Formats: sequence, structure tokens, C-alpha cells
Amino acid sequence: MNRKKRLIIAMTGATGAVYGVRMLQVLQTQEEWETHLVISSSGVVNLTHEMGMKRAELVELADVTHGINDIAASISSGGFKTEGMIIAPCSMKTLSAVAHGFGDNLISRSADVVLKERRRLVVMPRETPLNLVHIRNMASVTEMGGIIFPPMPAFYSKSDSLAAMVDETVGRVLELFGVNVDGLYKPWEGL
Repeated sequence: MNRKKRLIIAMTGATGAVYGVRMLQVLQTQEEWETHLVISSSGVVNLTHEMGMKRAELVELADVTHGINDIAASISSGGFKTEGMIIAPCSMKTLSAVAHGFGDNLISRSADVVLKERRRLVVMPRETPLNLVHIRNMASVTEMGGIIFPPMPAFYSKSDSLAAMVDETVGRVLELFGVNVDGLYKPWEGL
């Protein structure tokens, strides 16, 4: 029995809704992947403001959607096998909750499960400038095995559009899970 690989995509109220949306779009083209979406209420606000998108449109991009307060959801248990989780974008509030094991909603609970099960967690924090608490929380998540991946464009690729910069970041993050991202961006090959 070949089951699809499951990946949790969480979106919070930080700026950068385009990252979560684009990941879902890319994963929708991958037959072997099943996406589990969780979005916070602030994430919905940003989705609408930044992308002019309604929650219902986002839900159509995911295979399964879970409510932010559904602590009994499948993804809240280590017995539910996933490849891991991406929080894109990740607010400093959510980063803090993850760093301190404060599972007060399904995003922070699922991240806690991913970490305790030693699965891959990628956090895409969005905030500048960073204060010491932000940096310490990132260090804490890193020490627990998480990957901190701020969405910073690589200018050496000489991307000609914002969409190309987003695709490069999305491609690099999805590659961490073994997702086929051929054609999404051109990897660095040296000078």
C-alpha cells in the first residue's frame, strides 16, 4: 500500500502569505504529496490584504484543511505520520509558542508534535529588525531540531520578478522535504 507523503503547511499572521500559497500551489501538482493546511485568523487577514484571496480559495489548494482550534485534528498526534511541517510565514508569536512548547492552537501543537517525533520542521519567520527574544527563540527551535529559514531572496540568481524570488525560496524549502521542484528555480552552480 503506497500512501501519499503528508506535509503540514501552516500560515500565520506574519507578512508573506504568498509563501504558503505558492507552496500549496506547487504541492498540488505533485501526485505523491498530500497537504494538510492550518491557517490562523490573523493569517486569513493577511491572505486577504496581501493577496486579495479569500480563505475558501486557499482551502481549495489543500488536500485537507484543519481549524486552528481543532486540537483533536489528526495532525495533533504523533501517530499520524507526516514528513513534517512548514510554517510559512511564521509570526514571532507562533515562533515563541513553538520555542516554548506552548501548544495553545493547532499550529503550535502540530509543530510540537513534529519536533517530538523528530520529523522535519521548517519555520519561515517574518520580522525585522530582530530583537534578542526573537533570536533566542530561533536558537531554541534550532536546538530542538527545527530549521529556521527566513525568506530572504538570493540576488545572485538575478531574478527578474518578485514571483521568481518567491519561487526560489519556495523551491529551496520544499527541496528540504524531497519535493521535486524541477524548473521552479535555477540552483547556484558557481561562477
